[in-house]
Amino acid sequence: LKDQFDNLDKHTQWGIDFLEKYAKFVKERIEIEQNYAKQLRNLVKKYCPKRSPKDEEPRFTSCVAFFNILNELNDYAGQREVVAEEMGHRVYGELMRYSHDLKTERKMHLQEGRKAQQYLDMCWKQMDNSKKKFERECREAEKAQQSYERLDNDTNATKADVEKAKQQLNLRTHMADENKNEYAAQLQNFNGEQHKHYYVIIPQIYKQLQEMDERRTIKLSECYKGFADSERKVIPIISKCLEGMILAAKSVDEHRDSQLVIDCFKSGFEPPGDFPFEDYSQNIYRTISDGTISTPKQEGMRIDSKTTVGKAKGKLWLFGKKPKPQSPPLTPTSLYTSSTPNGSQYPIFSIEPVHYCMSDIKTGKPRIPSFRSLKRGHFYLQGPALEDFSHLPPEQRRKKLQQRIDELNRELQKETDQKDALIKMKDVYEKNPQMGDPGSLQPKLTETMNNMDRLRMEIHKNEAWLSEVEGKVAARGDRRHSSDINHLVTQGRESPEGSYTDDANQEVRSPPQQHAHPNEFDDEFEDDDPLPAIGHCKAIYPFDGHNEGTLAMKEGEILYIIEEDKGDGWTRARRHNGEEGYVPTSYIDVTLEKNSKGA
Repeated sequence: LKDQFDNLDKHTQWGIDFLEKYAKFVKERIEIEQNYAKQLRNLVKKYCPKRSPKDEEPRFTSCVAFFNILNELNDYAGQREVVAEEMGHRVYGELMRYSHDLKTERKMHLQEGRKAQQYLDMCWKQMDNSKKKFERECREAEKAQQSYERLDNDTNATKADVEKAKQQLNLRTHMADENKNEYAAQLQNFNGEQHKHYYVIIPQIYKQLQEMDERRTIKLSECYKGFADSERKVIPIISKCLEGMILAAKSVDEHRDSQLVIDCFKSGFEPPGDFPFEDYSQNIYRTISDGTISTPKQEGMRIDSKTTVGKAKGKLWLFGKKPKPQSPPLTPTSLYTSSTPNGSQYPIFSIEPVHYCMSDIKTGKPRIPSFRSLKRGHFYLQGPALEDFSHLPPEQRRKKLQQRIDELNRELQKETDQKDALIKMKDVYEKNPQMGDPGSLQPKLTETMNNMDRLRMEIHKNEAWLSEVEGKVAARGDRRHSSDINHLVTQGRESPEGSYTDDANQEVRSPPQQHAHPNEFDDEFEDDDPLPAIGHCKAIYPFDGHNEGTLAMKEGEILYIIEEDKGDGWTRARRHNGEEGYVPTSYIDVTLEKNSKGA
């Protein structure tokens, strides 16, 4: 390789170019990793839930698992950023620094080689000049010798000419000898420099270039390894992320999600009871047995107008109030007097019929009873959100109240801790006045005490509402259980002929029932026939009844119940003057008895 300086120059340049090419490859890989991590983070941010601190959406296990997967994916994106950062610092940055140092070192070695070559060329030129000068002087000395010999052999030549030619020969011979010596010295010097150049200087420069190229190769190997190590270092964490995703998938529990749905929408209302049987054949059996059983007097068949005929202004319609002429209602008489064979009279109670259902069957008029529930739901949805959550079903109201009590207790604990801290600080100020004025803490302490009193009042009020809700739910279950038992007993005491007997030895016919025959076509959504009272209630709390369709009431006021709560928290009631409307079920104490006024 002693004569391959230019080729080595090209090879080392190719090595540096290859190093920079690999550095460019690493840079593009880093950009890919960064863009990948950025896109993953944007994806996670896009699908992550944006919740407010008071968000009470039920956390289903499937949703929680998905959120955990998003968190693991976010961590995975962070590991891709770690890979990019490690590659940028350990590989790309190191390559760029080494490439700069390599260029500097290569340039220095090449300059040393060029300087050595230039010095050798200079020595050769000096040797060649002395050689040419020595050659020229030798030719001149030969000419002088020939001239001297020619004159010395010439008899005609004078002695002076011979002496002059001899002197010239001696001069040329002396100069030739000097040039010879100089040439010999230059030749020896050149040979020495040439030997040094090819055996010392150039091999040393080539060795340095070789070491430089080998270091470049080693650096590439280290960068290759670092490139792989950057990925391998994050594999355990990435594996944990993937394991977290698998654990999140395994944590999905369909039964727990179903229970969450049940707990979220559970209202606490009891299912409606069975409809009692309405015996319309009593009139037929009574007509047949007129000769043997005393007919009840007409006075005993009077019906309380307060419970059967409501004023038009108090009726509820789907789109507002719509008074119309009322048709005769089909209301089975529930309270009448009957005479025994010895002439005594006593009150008899019949089973309450489902009037509006049977009237639909009798008249064939198409009705949509579900619209009554729709109206009731309309008032429920449009009603204001009350402080005691009375607009909610009992179970949901209980949950809301419990959550509010928990929040108030947490706030109270914070205020208590703040009060204790202020008291301790005040004691410190009193013992060390230079640290602060104790009186400056009194306003804050007073404010904290007031906040604690306010929170205690709020907690007491909400606990009272919570106790009321729990008591109402228990009482409603007891009343419904009692009503079901009474209903079964009443059905057992009804005779096959349809009459009601007070004991086993007595049988009394029920009075004839009136059948309504409408003369005009009624709207499908209106209810012209007033509903009979099925019980009574007492208002526990006052109710303003600002919304349309609701009925205002005062505390302690007695109202008739004409329609039970269907599960939405509202009960339809009627005043003594016939005005009807919906009232909150949690505001009243309902009694469903067969002997209630207006039944």
